[in-house]
Amino acid sequence: MDIDAWVWWLIGAVGLGIPLVLTAMPEFGMFAVGAVVAAVVAALGGGIVAQVLVFVAVSVALVAVVRPIAARHRGDRPQLATGMDALKGRQAVVLERVDGAGGRIKLAGEIWSARALDEDQSFDPGQQVDVVDIDGATAVVM
Repeated sequence: MDIDAWVWWLIGAVGLGIPLVLTAMPEFGMFAVGAVVAAVVAALGGGIVAQVLVFVAVSVALVAVVRPIAARHRGDRPQLATGMDALKGRQAVVLERVDGAGGRIKLAGEIWSARALDEDQSFDPGQQVDVVDIDGATAVVM
């Protein structure tokens, strides 16, 4: 039983697809595409040298072109602020007088202990303040 070269290339493509799925490394997928194109060359009657050259050329071209595009798109994602980082920069309403020693504010629907960023500054109930930092369970406002 003699197996044609194009079948071996397809087996190689499947073999390269397995680590792609297991490791999520797209380079394996690019090599698998190169193996599929080499299988097409083999099915069309191309020699082993042509098959290997096509495999290498397609794989290298995909890595050279696709990786920089993917890296550029990965860096363009907006950063999602969660937890305490999402509260920084928000406005709050003073519930109890806030000064350098402490006080209470309503921030994002919750009551927080707060203190003024500048110890000499104070805020009266009803005033709007900006949250500049979160220090433990205390909002630092100005």
